[in-house]
Amino acid sequence: MKQLAPSTISCATEFQLSNGEVHFLWWFIQGSIMFPFTRERLRRAWGFCERHAWGAISVEAAFRSGFLHGPAILYEDIMERALACFDVQRPMKSRRLWKRLRQKGACMMCEEGYGPDSSGIARAEIMKTGNDLTELRTFARRTMPYWEKAVCGICAGNASRQRCRIHLIQGSHGELIDDVSLHQELVHDIVRHLRTYSPSFQLEYKGTDTEEDQAALVSAAGWCSGWQLFLSIIE
Repeated sequence: MKQLAPSTISCATEFQLSNGEVHFLWWFIQGSIMFPFTRERLRRAWGFCERHAWGAISVEAAFRSGFLHGPAILYEDIMERALACFDVQRPMKSRRLWKRLRQKGACMMCEEGYGPDSSGIARAEIMKTGNDLTELRTFARRTMPYWEKAVCGICAGNASRQRCRIHLIQGSHGELIDDVSLHQELVHDIVRHLRTYSPSFQLEYKGTDTEEDQAALVSAAGWCSGWQLFLSIIE
């Protein structure tokens, strides 16, 4: 992997979910993610903020031994929306894209007061598992050859022209976007692989996914919420 900026690397030892966050996510992965009202909130906010996006995937991976069915369904849904945002006439003006890609709602965990210092009633063993990054790191490193090409150059502190949704909005506001096709193709590629990965958890489709399809989940979360925290975790 390309070298990360020092500020990114320094975050690695600092990432730990609070008791409140683990408690929320423990119940969230039991099925709350499938509630129509919850799904709509997640669509409007493009998932979670960066902290809670990677926290949610990490908790799911830890408690499900890397079985990431819920996140795969969620991000397939969200990235289908992203693909539709690029489906406009060219030349694309940045303000049009900015309006389509901006958040229409806040991160639901932040909005409900969950953060690094929030309290909860998660038992010690739940807290231990909820903050175990082993499964996330294993999944990330195994699929790295495929998601690495999607990493935002600004998040990683390198010369890549790829941009996450956050930096695409920041860089395009008020100007014409450079090389729209580069970003559109990335989103299309992520969706294409998620369409295979998401149903692969069903018995009739078991074994139809590849590591490249699995990597699309990492690419989707990074594109929606940012890469910096994730890169620091796996480093």
